[in-house]
Amino acid sequence: MAQFRLQGSKVLAVDMTGDAVKAKNGSMVAYDGRMAFKKMSGGGEGLRGMVTRRITGEQMTVMEVKGQGTCYFADRASEINLVSLRGETLYVEASNLLCTDAALRTGTSFTGLRGGASGKGLFTTTVEGTGQAALTSDGQAVILRVTPQYPLHVDPGAYIAHQGRLQQHFQSGVNFRTFMGEGSGEAFQIRFEGDGLVYVQPSERNTIGGDV
Repeated sequence: MAQFRLQGSKVLAVDMTGDAVKAKNGSMVAYDGRMAFKKMSGGGEGLRGMVTRRITGEQMTVMEVKGQGTCYFADRASEINLVSLRGETLYVEASNLLCTDAALRTGTSFTGLRGGASGKGLFTTTVEGTGQAALTSDGQAVILRVTPQYPLHVDPGAYIAHQGRLQQHFQSGVNFRTFMGEGSGEAFQIRFEGDGLVYVQPSERNTIGGDV
């Protein structure tokens, strides 16, 4: 299996000995050894995945990298975060998924109103199986624990990914800054309940709700 390691915080080095990985198209910045690159359709899920992603709007352009040596990946100087999966499912925004072991299966999952609030569609990307995945974030990501006793509220624009036995609930009309005596704030938030981890970035995407 390919070995993932970080070179600093913004470059992913993947050591391969005949292994393969799937990476965001165009994210390779350097390599040594012998590597072969192949563009994959449908986020690496074939024709069915291509049709599904076109219908759902959860677009992801992926290439397969296979060979002997070390390949280096980066994406617009974003911070990189490594996630190890052992049979679990990771739910991640397609734009934040940089690279995965080729053995990991990717797909799409319905997110309901959370996707509508984030302005990224009603579906998100899933990564399943055993292996490593690399996620990008605008600034160093924070991993927050959710327990049955302590649910978590997240700004949709800061959300990157989550894993574990979690349920999502969309809440509207929420205004963080109003609580602080300011005149504008977040119109939406996601409430996570259950047991698992949520990855958030210290920077917000533009959302449909935005600041109101």
